[in-house]
Amino acid sequence: MQNNYPIQPFAFDSSASPVLNPQKLSEIASQAVDELLRDGESANTLASYRTALRYWAAWFQLRYGQPMALPVPASVVLQFVVDHAQRMTAAGLQHELPEVVDEYLVRMKFKGKPGPMSLSTLTHRVSVLSKAHQLRQMENPCQDPKVRELLARTRRAYGKRGDLPQKKDALTREPLSAMLDTCDGTLRGLRDRALLLFAFATGGRRRSEVTSAEMRHLRRHGTDGYLFTLAFSKSNQNAADRPENHKPIAGVAAAALTDWLSAAGITDGPVFRSVRKSGTLGGALLPSAVRDIVKYRAQLAGLPDTFSAHSLRSGFVTEAAAQNVPLADTMAMTGHRSVASVVGYYRPSGITKAAKLMD
Repeated sequence: MQNNYPIQPFAFDSSASPVLNPQKLSEIASQAVDELLRDGESANTLASYRTALRYWAAWFQLRYGQPMALPVPASVVLQFVVDHAQRMTAAGLQHELPEVVDEYLVRMKFKGKPGPMSLSTLTHRVSVLSKAHQLRQMENPCQDPKVRELLARTRRAYGKRGDLPQKKDALTREPLSAMLDTCDGTLRGLRDRALLLFAFATGGRRRSEVTSAEMRHLRRHGTDGYLFTLAFSKSNQNAADRPENHKPIAGVAAAALTDWLSAAGITDGPVFRSVRKSGTLGGALLPSAVRDIVKYRAQLAGLPDTFSAHSLRSGFVTEAAAQNVPLADTMAMTGHRSVASVVGYYRPSGITKAAKLMD
């Protein structure tokens, strides 16, 4: 894998912590990713593994002055946790990652911003390292009792401080309608309207599920509706034939899809395509384009920057609950196999009936 981050001139004391060798780092990460590929993970999961492994290799070389090689000892994982997790001290919240190392990691784009990691990012990076050891059938330092205990107490400490993961807001009917109002009759406007409604109406589809939708997965249903077949998804990675694979598209979502397909002249291949600046049709969209469309339309609608592509999924679940859709019907659309999973996407808003039982 070719490294996309060449080393730039930067004031750094290489005697204390040698600068990174991008070629070696990418070699280490690439080898581990190849093994993860064979494990049958989704494209999005693999991308997150690649990012995590590249960060591990960069951090390790900066902290220990040598390229990372597996297996690593448990002491390295313990050091990684205390470097990146905040803890309460007499002087306030602190973490142990040296500032100069932190700055360099940000400079080289291994980190997005300076400072401690969020708890979810920290635990994810440890779990990725654990996975890499498991796949190579090596002694797993992440299963060391001291590591497990430290992670458990770190989660507890974050919880006691009220430092909880920040979930993106749900794109329910009202904000979604405001975004749809920004979609004009241009090819781009028709595509964005159709895409947003398609993603929402089919159960809050994930980015990759939207961009991988093809015309062969779509067929007419009734007089003016469609039936979309989702054969492969995060909850159905073996492509099992299930009744809930078939998602009906009706009403305004079906009308928007018809308008887009007709205007774009799409009869086969990907349902959603890029639109060039000239207004002509391009190739298939990348999953990241769904995120960009959500953010762009939210900005045009004057909405706060609290929505992401995943907001369509939580929005569908939340709106379905608000409109008293039976939970079984909601789960059939989202593809969830457990009630606990689908309830995790519910975002309560305002004063609910449960808060006014005595009124």
